[in-house]
Amino acid sequence: MSTPVSLRPALAAVLLAALVGTGGCAANGETVRTAPETDPWEPLNRSVYAFNDTIDRYTLKPVARGYRAVVPAFARTGVSNFSNNLSTPVSALNNLLQGKPVRSLSDVTRFIINSTIGIGGLFDPATAGGLERYDEDFGQTLAVWGVPSGPFIVMPILGPSTLRDGGAFPVNWVSDVQFWIDDSSVRDKINGLRLVDLRYRLLPADRFLAESKDPYVTLRESYLQNRRFEIYDGDPPMDEDFYEDFEDFDEDLDAGTADAESEAL
Repeated sequence: MSTPVSLRPALAAVLLAALVGTGGCAANGETVRTAPETDPWEPLNRSVYAFNDTIDRYTLKPVARGYRAVVPAFARTGVSNFSNNLSTPVSALNNLLQGKPVRSLSDVTRFIINSTIGIGGLFDPATAGGLERYDEDFGQTLAVWGVPSGPFIVMPILGPSTLRDGGAFPVNWVSDVQFWIDDSSVRDKINGLRLVDLRYRLLPADRFLAESKDPYVTLRESYLQNRRFEIYDGDPPMDEDFYEDFEDFDEDLDAGTADAESEAL
């Protein structure tokens, strides 16, 4: 699994692939190519995917289900808010590097408000006050700078990526507030909590992978499509048929999330 991210983009990745398949135009003029051009290392990637899936099936997934069953909804929301808040400086930095100073300032303001009034980020008064949450990382910044995505890769434990996004991971890691916590015991506990929170928020996506004829392909195409969506700040060039599919996907996403919450009740 990768470092904690927002729920909607993560779920969007799986659902989007199920709806639109394998084609489309990528960010900055790139083309989302079908394998083997996009995925020249597919045999190795499938092996790593199988390894990650086994680890997840016997560790993270059961823990996430237990977390959903035992921890009250308001507490889970607080943990998610806390995790998102720790990632806000990463987004602020990358918005600045991408030439978006207004968004960067908004992220900084969000972080200050949620870290103080929001009691360390457990609450999200910034959103209530009208400040939009952005989710930028260094992989997106490299794309904006014109760095090609390179081949699709599956990283051990960290999951789906591209050569560009994988190379950006160290910068994202050291930009996160958690990295600068001196007490290793506290840092490790926070990391574990954020990982469980992320896996819990991805539970609604499990059934889409399970129902897929080839979960690996679904995961691969979902990641590539979603990265394009993120790099274009949610407004990639798409044809009319794609927009119709995306509207359907958004409804399915809300329904899938609601179903997951109802199962916990």
